[in-house]
Amino acid sequence: MKELVQAALDKIRPALQTDGGDVELVELDGNVVKVRLQGACKGCPMAQQTLKNGIEKFLIKEVPNVERVEAVS
Repeated sequence: MKELVQAALDKIRPALQTDGGDVELVELDGNVVKVRLQGACKGCPMAQQTLKNGIEKFLIKEVPNVERVEAVS
């Protein structure tokens, strides 16, 4: 599952990098993906919306069994 999650993050990464941000896979905790937002995403007021409506929605669609995505610092 980790490889599938990483591949999905690699697909969404260019959109984040366009705005000066990035995302790093930290760990999988069961069906929960833990990521670290980087660059412009780290301090952006829209980071939570990007996480839930962008990254989480995409990962749930792309990777079977992903239930949610959480940001860690």
